[in-house]
Amino acid sequence: MAAEPQTSFHILLVEDEPVIRELVSSMLSDGAVDVVCAADGIEGLKLAKSRPFHLILMDVVLPQMDGVSVCRILKSDPATARVPLYMLTAKAKKSDVESATLAGADGYIHKPFRGTELMALVDRLRAAASAAH
Repeated sequence: MAAEPQTSFHILLVEDEPVIRELVSSMLSDGAVDVVCAADGIEGLKLAKSRPFHLILMDVVLPQMDGVSVCRILKSDPATARVPLYMLTAKAKKSDVESATLAGADGYIHKPFRGTELMALVDRLRAAASAAH
């Protein structure tokens, strides 16, 4: 009897738009990738601290707490500081990118984004994670 494929790469998506949550989740979820979604900054912060993730994708404009604030909190906590965190947002002004970078974001993906761009990021991080084991 064959064993079920192990879900080994966990992504947290913090995004308030249901359509984008569904799109990203269906695009990235496969047998080896598991996408957990949060609809606001507070929920995203709680989930990020509740279990280990390999990647966090975070919108900047979120209800309750904005993505830059959540990023700053996660990057200042030793338990979550090393998790790659990419802002996924339509806010593309230089000052927006700078504030996310100062908060500790590892990268910035502009909306509308290409699926191939997101999948390439996940593939790169998955390869790095499996090489580290």
